[in-house]
Amino acid sequence: MEIEMKYAIANKEVAESIWEDDLLDEIGDPDSREAVYMKSAYFDTDSRVLFKNDVAFRVRMEGNKIVASLKWNGSSSEGLHKREEVNVPVDDPACFSEPSAEIFKESDQGKALLKLIGDECLHSILEMNYIRRRLRIDYGKSIMELAIDTGEILTEKGELPICELEIELFTGEQEDVIALGDILKEKYGLIPLDTSKYARGLKLIRKSDQEQ
Repeated sequence: MEIEMKYAIANKEVAESIWEDDLLDEIGDPDSREAVYMKSAYFDTDSRVLFKNDVAFRVRMEGNKIVASLKWNGSSSEGLHKREEVNVPVDDPACFSEPSAEIFKESDQGKALLKLIGDECLHSILEMNYIRRRLRIDYGKSIMELAIDTGEILTEKGELPICELEIELFTGEQEDVIALGDILKEKYGLIPLDTSKYARGLKLIRKSDQEQ
């Protein structure tokens, strides 16, 4: 289960102020501070069978690593997101452009995915490019990661900016994630996000299709 808070940040200047906040020095592991280039592609079939079943298939390059992710049963409220997730490291760079659902065949959800797709082909429906600055944090009774993402969502129908904060729970209590989020929200005027980057990209695609 993936549990995280998501917030929209007004601009890159505010993002920089959060990253340099003394609070992060107090509760964060300085050795874990890093900036990583992320490039993601999300895949579906022509009939959008994954979208219709609340399933997301993502392949992401994280620096020199490639990770395939399968997400399902998502929910969100006041910026708090919960979703089931399976992650699989991938050695083949070709997976970023031509992934196979067989990647997840060892999991129950992967088997369900193969049945959903059937004979249809997967293709990329949107991509994202962004820089993620992240830091491992010990707060309350919990271990979590704070990440600041700045970049863009790319679709055939247009682009959207990315400037947001995520706080993901690793171990502990979700109340600690919410509490830290509340502190930063009040200090920097953050806006809770109930839509993921992927959902915002899909909304742009659907809006453009409806206008045609």
